Amino acid sequence: MDVGGIEPAVETARSSDDDIEPTAADDDAPLGAGDTAPPPRPGWRRWVMDIRPLRHRPFRRLWSSTTVTAIGSQLTAVAVPKQIYDITGSSAWVGYASFAGLLPLVVFALWGGMVADRMDRRTLMLVTNVGIAVTSVLFWAQSFAGLDSVALLMVLLAVQQGFFGMNSPARSASVARLVPADELPAAGALQSTVAQTGMILGPLLAGALIPVLGLPALYLIDAVALCVTLWAVWRLPALPPLTEGATGATGGAGATGGARRGGWRDVVDGFRYIAAHRILLMSFLADIIAMVFGMPRALFPQLAAHTYAPWGEGFALGLLFAAIPLGAVAGGLLSGTFSRARRHGLMVIAAVVAWGVAITGFGLSLNLWWAVAFLALAGVADMVSMVFRGTILQAAATDDMRGRMQGVFTVVVAGGPRIADLLHGTAGSLLGTRAAVAAGGLLVAVSTLGLAVAVPAFRRYTP
Repeated sequence: MDVGGIEPAVETARSSDDDIEPTAADDDAPLGAGDTAPPPRPGWRRWVMDIRPLRHRPFRRLWSSTTVTAIGSQLTAVAVPKQIYDITGSSAWVGYASFAGLLPLVVFALWGGMVADRMDRRTLMLVTNVGIAVTSVLFWAQSFAGLDSVALLMVLLAVQQGFFGMNSPARSASVARLVPADELPAAGALQSTVAQTGMILGPLLAGALIPVLGLPALYLIDAVALCVTLWAVWRLPALPPLTEGATGATGGAGATGGARRGGWRDVVDGFRYIAAHRILLMSFLADIIAMVFGMPRALFPQLAAHTYAPWGEGFALGLLFAAIPLGAVAGGLLSGTFSRARRHGLMVIAAVVAWGVAITGFGLSLNLWWAVAFLALAGVADMVSMVFRGTILQAAATDDMRGRMQGVFTVVVAGGPRIADLLHGTAGSLLGTRAAVAAGGLLVAVSTLGLAVAVPAFRRYTP
C-alpha cells in the first residue's frame, strides 16, 4: 500500500496533566527519574492486574480500541474458514486459505514496521484500520449476496491480513510513547489479556450467533467494531518520528523529525539491528524455541479422538483449544504478581522454561483434566513471556527502530505456530502424539536453559 504521500503530523505524543487522571494514592504515580523500583501496592492490590497505564488517556484510547476489536476480529477468524468449508466441504481448502493469509501478513508486517518508523504512527493506524474495515464490509457483501467464491474469499483474506500486518507494528510500537517506561510491563499485560479474552469469547460468540443470525452477521459486527476502533485511534495524539537521539518513553522530550523515505534496505537494517543487540535477539529466539518446539495444537484433534476419547471427542477438543488462552487470561488478571519485576530477561527465561515443563506434563497426561491443567499452566507462562518480551522490545530498542522490531515480532508470533503445526504433525506420526508433545516440551526447557547459560547478559537484563 502506498502511504508515502501522507504528510506526518508535527506534534509529539506526550502525557500532559490533562491526559493523566488524578489518583488519591501516591503509590499509583509514575516513577520519578531517580526511583530504582516501582512502589509496592498494599494488600490484595499487589496480586491483581496493574491498571496504572489506563490513567493515561491516550493509552486508554488505544487499549479501548483493542478491547472492541479483540472479539470482532475473532468473529471473522471463525467465519472465513467456516464459509470456505461450507462451500468446498474440504479441510484442505481451509488450510490453503490460512496460507494465503500468512504470506501477505509476513511481507506487510516487515514492510509496515519500516513504515511505522518513517511516518506518523497514528496516521498509519488510521489508514490501515480503514483498509481492514473496508475488507470486512466486502466480506459481509459477498456472504450476503451468496457468491460462494473461494477465490474471492482468499483474495479478501490476503488483503485484510496485509492491512493487519501494516497496522500491528504501528499499534505496538506506539505504546512506549503513551506510558512511562516503568508501566510498560503493566501495559503489555493489559493488551495481552484483552487479546486472549477475545480468543476465548469470540469463537464462543460466533458459535452462538451463526445458527441465529448467519455468517453475514459476523462480518458485519466486525465491521461495526472497526468503526469504533477508528474513532478511538482518531482521538490519539500525533505520533510522528522522533529526531535521532530523542527518547521514546512517555512521548519523548526531543523535537520531532519529518517522515523519511525508506525501502527494503531499511527492513534489512532492522534485522541487522537485532543481530547487533543480543538482548533483542535472545527475546526473539526464546519465543521461536517456545512456539516451534512447544506448540502442539496440530495434535489436539488426534489426542481428543484417541487419548481422551472416553471424555467425548468434541468435549475434549474444545477443552484442549480453550485451556491455553484461559490460563493466559488468568495470568493477566493476576499480573500484579509479576508485572513489576525488574529482571526482565530472567522473567522471559523462567517463563519459557515453565512453558516447556508444562507442555511436557501435558504430553505425559493420560487424564483429560490433568492435561487441561498443564495447558492452563502453559498459558500462564505464555502470558508472562509475552509481557516481558514485549517490554524488552519497547525498552531496549530506540524509537526509530521500534516499528521494525514489532514487525519482526508479528512475523514470529504468526509464523512460529504454523511451523510448529508442520513439525508436530510430522513428529506425531513418527513418534506418537504423546511422545512428540513431551519431547517438544523437554526440548524447549533444555534449549532455553542453554541460551541462558550461553548469554548471561540476557538473564541479567534490566531496563
